[in-house]
Amino acid sequence: LVWLLVLSLAWLGPALGGEEEDEEVVAEEEEDVVSDELEEEDGVLVLHEHNFARALSEHRLLLVEFYTPWCAHCRRLAPVFAEASAMLRNESSPAQLGKVDATARVALANEFGITSYPTLKLFRDGNRTHPLAYTGRMDAEGIVRWMRRRAGPSATLLQDADTAAAFISSQDLVVVGFFQDLGSEAAQVFYEVASEVVDLPFGVAEADELFQVYGLSADTVCLFKKFSEGRTDFPVDPAQGLDAAELTRLLHIHSLELVMEFTNETSDQIFGAKIPHHMLLFLNKLSSAQLMLRDGFQAAASTFRGKVLFVVVDVTGYGADVLPFFGLTPADAPTLRLVKMENNRKYRMDQDAFSDTAIRTFIQAVLDGKVKPHLLSAEPPEDWDTRPVKVLVGKTFEQVAFDETKNVFVKFYAPWCSHCREMAAAWEELGERYKDHEDIVIAELDSTANELENITINGFPTLHYFPAGPGRKMVEYKSARDVETFSKFLENGGTLPEEPPPVPKTPENSTGMEEPSPVGTTETRDEL
Repeated sequence: LVWLLVLSLAWLGPALGGEEEDEEVVAEEEEDVVSDELEEEDGVLVLHEHNFARALSEHRLLLVEFYTPWCAHCRRLAPVFAEASAMLRNESSPAQLGKVDATARVALANEFGITSYPTLKLFRDGNRTHPLAYTGRMDAEGIVRWMRRRAGPSATLLQDADTAAAFISSQDLVVVGFFQDLGSEAAQVFYEVASEVVDLPFGVAEADELFQVYGLSADTVCLFKKFSEGRTDFPVDPAQGLDAAELTRLLHIHSLELVMEFTNETSDQIFGAKIPHHMLLFLNKLSSAQLMLRDGFQAAASTFRGKVLFVVVDVTGYGADVLPFFGLTPADAPTLRLVKMENNRKYRMDQDAFSDTAIRTFIQAVLDGKVKPHLLSAEPPEDWDTRPVKVLVGKTFEQVAFDETKNVFVKFYAPWCSHCREMAAAWEELGERYKDHEDIVIAELDSTANELENITINGFPTLHYFPAGPGRKMVEYKSARDVETFSKFLENGGTLPEEPPPVPKTPENSTGMEEPSPVGTTETRDEL
């Protein structure tokens, strides 16, 4: 998704999140360590088969990172994990952090089913058989908050009006569950959600006095906030009870301001809510006239709460880096765009009108499927069709790819993609090999600058083959990325000839972990 790409480039920075699948590693058990002594490295326990049980017995809450030395994500996480350990130790938390080198401690990795790195698991009260998967953020503060929530009660019991008032006023956002029976199934679901949503403080109440003070007569979850509506209630359905996933989703949505400003600090909130559409107002904050346009934008937002997230983008500030991905320049402000997050389709009004009525009408028309997406297209180079590899853009793609007299092989790439750069020479060589074939075309399209109405590209490079003939057929190529395999594919009409099965060999890898496929890998738009 280009909007996700933009966010990755503009404000997420080098993400610590993500996982790396097992690479081919010849794992050799290090010389047996017979001692069960617990040693530390940068404040983190170094764990192995001989001291793991002791660590579990001595630490009620033990968060263990399974890592490999070759994993880039693991290397970036190491100082963060050490920082989190120091923070927990400074506040005398019962939580302890440990780490296991999965390439050297294969038995432990196999015992806990570790297949990607880094993997974090929480062991509670010495229980070795049912560790809890880590679900928090991959930064020091996120790790500490997640562990705090599991070290103590997930929700604070509010016993009277004074306690409740103090708790509610303590922060900008507070969640309180009002339950007539704290032992009910709905209350238990609430506690479960409180354990996972660590960025919000949770309170719980069952006193009749508090139901009366807050005007409630039945079980209800209330989100108190010092902005927008001030309070949002989520009544518990008497028949269906409380659904943990739905409550989590609603809390994320309603924790956001009605209109968000596009900044580094708001990115996690914007995308954590997973709202399916984003309505963007691009404006110049140095212009007082353009700033006034926010009033109509704000007025329209409440109608689509939960369906459309309203975002203001300053074209002279942090939002400047976003503009090329929308085909905009600062001179185009003020302007509006709606992005459908599922497929990254962007929609623009025929003419910019900034009243709340015009904005509501436009958004509803998009939601009803009455507006066609606005597709980006670069201008084709003058020699685009004389090169061995034809350079396609959005406005020329259809006529080339779906030419019924040609078999067209297209590489969809991104300029920043390392995998694309690695196969560039092979693709050029393929173009040279087939430049004189009348019915075979080798082409490429920059997917960051060109959008197609019926084809969505999620990883790079993506290779599609469009065979000659009617029917607008498309075949995705998923095999090895070398010239000879490409040629076999083309000569065989868009399929690879069957190869005799390989002779089985005794596996050399003793890890028991999955090996990577020999087929080339791709980079998604989020892997930046």
